[in-house]
Amino acid sequence: MKIIDTHCDALLKLQLGKRKQYYQNGPFDYRTSEEIDANLTRLNQGNVAVQFYAIFIHPDVPLDEKWQHALEQVDLFYTDVIGKNPEVRHIQNWRDLDTLRDGEIGAVLALEGADPIGNDLMKLRQLFRLGVMSVGLTWNHANYFADGAEEPRGGGLTLLGKEAIKSNNEHLVFSDVSHSTINGFWDILEIADYPIATHSNARAICDHPRNLYDDQVQAMFNKNGLIHVVFHPPFITGKEEATISDLLKHIDHLCALGGVKHIGFGSDFDGISSFVKGLENASKYQNLINELLKHYSDEEVRGFAYQNFLNHRPEIR
Repeated sequence: MKIIDTHCDALLKLQLGKRKQYYQNGPFDYRTSEEIDANLTRLNQGNVAVQFYAIFIHPDVPLDEKWQHALEQVDLFYTDVIGKNPEVRHIQNWRDLDTLRDGEIGAVLALEGADPIGNDLMKLRQLFRLGVMSVGLTWNHANYFADGAEEPRGGGLTLLGKEAIKSNNEHLVFSDVSHSTINGFWDILEIADYPIATHSNARAICDHPRNLYDDQVQAMFNKNGLIHVVFHPPFITGKEEATISDLLKHIDHLCALGGVKHIGFGSDFDGISSFVKGLENASKYQNLINELLKHYSDEEVRGFAYQNFLNHRPEIR
């Protein structure tokens, strides 16, 4: 069964490999490098038909260098992900997903944290022109747009953050709540036409600030939003270990809240250091599908895997 995955950090790994930061054996070959959980070979083995690639800049990068780091990752997306692999197709319009051929993988650019653009919405528009189609304003810390999920202050969106969400709407871009504070979440949901949690789980099952409370979950579903479950064990069990059965508890809970037609997958491969047993990289995706088919109908599982996302793309709402 084909898969749409709304979050991985392969661009960051490619960048760190090129810079030989943390990985002295870089640069990496995106097609085959074992260091990349969501490399092209593994995407093909797992039948991943569409992969979102996050632009993520670590908070340790100096403020005046963040924009350059973001452009480096965009460049790697164009050169190493698309340029060297003709079967990888850049998705620049949501309708492009309908014309993917067998054997092609759709590649979607996303922004995880608006730190690189400082307080300059012109840079956000530049990223839209470069192909960014999903924007999360924060990672875990505060920036000019909002507080992040682990910022002790827990504030919501700034005036600039609200303008950014309006710009997302105008450009048919998803507004990602996965790293938002509670206050930020409600601010986003009030304004966003296209809300998504690209990689979050149910807080009722695992009480972690990166997960969503039941009232948030139901509000997302009421607004036709999507929640894509993440494979990071601390967000599943609160520990460094988890099983596929543990992950299914989150899916079961989201379904119980009315989310059967709003659930998807956002692995966070290449951004995590511990893994669900049997889901260690993108090649193992069908292990999850096979387990889901024991508990849900074929139609429901196809929804989780790809159809729910296709049904809630900005252009067809």
